[in-house]
Amino acid sequence: MLSLYRRYADAILAVLPGNRLLALDALRGLTITAMILVNNPGSWSYVYGPLRHADWHGWTLTDLIFPFFIVIVGMSLQLSLQRQSAVANAVVIKQAAIRSIKLFALGVFLALFYYNFRDPAYSYIEQKLLTLRWLGVLQRIGLVYFFSVLIVLYCGTRGRIGWLVGLCALYLAAMWYLPYADAQANQFSGLLLFGNSFAAWLDHSVLGASHVYYRSATPFAFDPEGLWSTLPAIASCLSGVLIAQWLQTERSLVQKIRGLLLCGVIAVWLAELWHFSLPINKSLWTPSFVLLSSGYCAIALAACLWLCDVKRWRRWSAPFVVFGANAILFFMFAGLAARALMMLSVGDTSLHSWLFSALYQPLFGDYNGSLAFALSFLLLSYLLMHWCYKRGYIFKV
Repeated sequence: MLSLYRRYADAILAVLPGNRLLALDALRGLTITAMILVNNPGSWSYVYGPLRHADWHGWTLTDLIFPFFIVIVGMSLQLSLQRQSAVANAVVIKQAAIRSIKLFALGVFLALFYYNFRDPAYSYIEQKLLTLRWLGVLQRIGLVYFFSVLIVLYCGTRGRIGWLVGLCALYLAAMWYLPYADAQANQFSGLLLFGNSFAAWLDHSVLGASHVYYRSATPFAFDPEGLWSTLPAIASCLSGVLIAQWLQTERSLVQKIRGLLLCGVIAVWLAELWHFSLPINKSLWTPSFVLLSSGYCAIALAACLWLCDVKRWRRWSAPFVVFGANAILFFMFAGLAARALMMLSVGDTSLHSWLFSALYQPLFGDYNGSLAFALSFLLLSYLLMHWCYKRGYIFKV
C-alpha cells in the first residue's frame, strides 16, 4: 500500500514545472481542503469545536482558513507579477479587472444556485433573486485581488507596507470614531458588537438587510464579507505580497525559513496581546485578526518549506497539490454539489439530511458521523479533481 502511494505521489509531483514553489502549492491545497471540510458537515448541529467559527470575538482553527487563502493570493500575486515584469501595467490591470469580475460573478452564481423543490409555495424570485446576498468568499477574493494588484504595481516595498498599515488605520478610525444611527435615531460610536458596529451599519445602509448573511442581526444586518472589512482583508493580501518578497531575496533557504518563523511568532504574540484592547474577530476582520492570521500563515509556510525543500519529504503534499492546482474549481464544485444535496429530495427531507440520518449517524454517531460525512465529501471531490489534474485541466479565471 505504501509503495503504491509512493508511485502515485511521484507521478503527481513529476509533472510540476521545475520553477514551482511546492511548499506554496501544498499550503494552498491544505487551505482549500480545510475550507471544504469545515463547510460540509453531515449536520451543523454536530460539529467539533475546532471545526466551527468562533461565536464572535476570539478565534478557532476554522477562522484561520479564509485569511490563509487571502494571504496565499498575495504571495501568488507577487510571484506572478515578478514573472510578468515586462508586461505593461495597463495590460496587467485589465487582466486583473477581468479576473476579479469573473470571481465576483462566480460568487453571485453560487448564491443564486438553489431552489426549494419540497416547498410548493417557494418563490425563487422573491426568496432568492430579490434577497440575493451580494458579497461572499469569491466576491471578497475578487475585490481584494484587484485592489492589491493596483497597490503592488505602483508601490515599492515601503509603499506596500504603508498601504497595509494605512488601510488598517483607516478601518480602525471609522470603527472607533465615526458616529452612526439606527432607524430610531439612536446614536452609536466605537462599538464592535454583533450587529452593532460601523461596518454593520454600512452593510445595512448600502447593501440592505435582505442582501447580507446575518439578516436577523440587530440593530443592523451585516455580512462577514462586508464592505468596510474588505479594507483590512486587502491588508492581509499585502502581507502575503511581503512574504513572497522575502522569499525572493538572495538569502539562503534556511535563513528565509527562520525569518518567516520569527516574524510569524512575533505577529501572533502581538495579536494575542492586542486582543485585550482590539478583539480578534474574523467577521469584522479586525487588524488584530490580520496580524494573527498572517503570522500563522507565515509559520505554516515555513513548516511546508522545511518539509518540502530542507528535509525533501515531498510525497505527503501530492493530494494537496491536486486540490490546490484547481482551487477555484474545487470550491465551485463543492458549493454546487452541497447545494444539489440540499435540493434533491428523499421523501420529505433533503438527500443531504437523509444520507446523514440514515447512513452516517447510525454507523458513526452524531459528531463522528458528521465528520465522516465531510470526509466522504472530500474523497469524492478528490476523485474529480484528480481526474482533472491527470488530464491537465486547470480551471482559471
